[in-house]
Amino acid sequence: MPTISMFYGLIIRMYYAPSEHPSIKRVSPLANYIILVEFDNDETGYLDMKPYLNFGVFKKIRDPEVFKQVRISFDTVEWSSGIDLDPEFVYTNCQKKTSPTTA
Repeated sequence: MPTISMFYGLIIRMYYAPSEHPSIKRVSPLANYIILVEFDNDETGYLDMKPYLNFGVFKKIRDPEVFKQVRISFDTVEWSSGIDLDPEFVYTNCQKKTSPTTA
């Protein structure tokens, strides 16, 4: 196991636990605050962000132009305003749906 740092004689080590959820390989903004998410295991889902838009930092993406700036950062979803989503949350909450219209 690699040693990350030593501080006053305490050794800090890094542990790697494999992810239980797939990485996101593509994300697209759709109409009505929905994002289309494609995962690296070939699954696709729709994530409805409307329930979260009135809380905390998510208020920043209520503007439709800001919402359209969604992108992938590392293995999850991020907006240019710095808001990001936990990859496990994205995978768990994506729903298989009929095609919503694009934004």
